[in-house]
Amino acid sequence: MLEIAIGAIIVALIFDFVNGFNDSANSVATVIGTRVLKPIHAVGLSATMNFIGPFVFGVAVATTIAKGIVSPDDITVYMIVGGLAGAIGWSTLCTYFGLPISNSHSLVGGIMGAGIAGLGFEKLVYGGLTKVFAGIVIAPIGGIIFGLLLTTLIITIFASKRPGPVNKTFGKLQIISSAWFALTHGANDGQKTMGIIVLILFSAGMIPELEMPLWVIFAAATAMGLGTFFGGYKVIKTLGFKITKLRPYQGFAAETAGGAMLAVFAVFGIPASTTHAITGTIMGAGAARRKRAVRWKVSRQIVFSWIITIPGAAAMGIGFTYLIHLFV
Repeated sequence: MLEIAIGAIIVALIFDFVNGFNDSANSVATVIGTRVLKPIHAVGLSATMNFIGPFVFGVAVATTIAKGIVSPDDITVYMIVGGLAGAIGWSTLCTYFGLPISNSHSLVGGIMGAGIAGLGFEKLVYGGLTKVFAGIVIAPIGGIIFGLLLTTLIITIFASKRPGPVNKTFGKLQIISSAWFALTHGANDGQKTMGIIVLILFSAGMIPELEMPLWVIFAAATAMGLGTFFGGYKVIKTLGFKITKLRPYQGFAAETAGGAMLAVFAVFGIPASTTHAITGTIMGAGAARRKRAVRWKVSRQIVFSWIITIPGAAAMGIGFTYLIHLFV
């Protein structure tokens, strides 16, 4: 069982790397889209803050993942591996096609699928899943509202100022807001793999209760930071350039508003999607200038990818779990 548990933890860390690889765009897309930082500098900053994030905001999200998807007393290490394989498969497929899907919801979907395949629907923890689905609704809608309001406030305050100095000021501030969003991204998404690793350790009888060892936090944060550094540039292009053409003050508004939402989610243990949050705030920031500034066709494609993520990852999780059970 020890060898299987170690293998499962390695798979979890691979997922964390893929998560950072895909979600690297979330915290650097706007700062690259506004040309404030070069891509290599932006992803370096993001990777560093992603690593720090889990150490700042606690482990409430990790607890939700460990206890709030499938009954931790019933799930096995084999099921967790099947769920992780489903999540990795779905995330990799969407990254290849440049779709900024939610890796968080890929993970939830994969573990749900594994639980359904191995235990049935009755062992799903619907109270925890309620938090997940609340985040699905709140993150994009709240992102649009907060991005719109903050951008409108900035426009109102600086309406009489010359564009050159305003862009220069917010270009500098945007470096701070990008770092802030990366910090909260690490605090939210960085915890999800921690929850899975603790679940693996508990299911394998290696820890007596669902507690969080320091080495788990360090390992998961490192994997996400490396994934972020090597980043998914197709997704960066989608978020940074295809949704709307951003000015520095809009990028600042989008990142600041998105980071504030994720900080609240991290404190309350809601495993929200950073992709949903930043895409919503980018839409809101673009729409504040004028509605037609947002390329709504691209936005609809992104929303479609959100809708199919949990069912798609769950289907893969079911398939991989059944496949694993054929050989064990």
